[in-house]
Amino acid sequence: MNVVLLFLLLLKAALMSFSGLASLPIVHEDLVERHRVLTDQQLSAAVAVGRSGPGPIGLYMVSIGYMVAGVPGAVAGLLAMITPAFTVIVLLRYFSRHAANPSVRRAIRAILLASAGLLISSTIPVAKAAVTDWQTAGLAAISFGILAFTKVDTLWVILGSAVAGASLWLWH
Repeated sequence: MNVVLLFLLLLKAALMSFSGLASLPIVHEDLVERHRVLTDQQLSAAVAVGRSGPGPIGLYMVSIGYMVAGVPGAVAGLLAMITPAFTVIVLLRYFSRHAANPSVRRAIRAILLASAGLLISSTIPVAKAAVTDWQTAGLAAISFGILAFTKVDTLWVILGSAVAGASLWLWH
């Protein structure tokens, strides 16, 4: 496979997901099903190797690139993984210089609204699976209220919810 095409496919996967392994279905479709440059076993091995070491969750793209095209593929995977972050840095620099421009303000608001919509659309299925009875619904509502209307750190809300959820589970 052409290293430029590999870079573009991995970049597409990185851009289409919020983090880490969320891009794996896109990578599977492109590299295993469509282009047939990897098998399921090779993809699984590449992900296992990429996830076994320290570093960002998306680092598995480097090992996938290596499995497909050797060292040039690993470089393509690394570049695909870091390009979105560096692009954001450049965009932030541009937007900060032009923040007073009404068009830029509208663009920033549109991006914020789109991000909020994506977060909500990905949270609803998780919430439906997690909130199964009135106790978990109450715990979710209380946690949301604390996060939305107080300045309590998120870590403490998560820890408190975990303790409350474990207590409810033990009680039943």
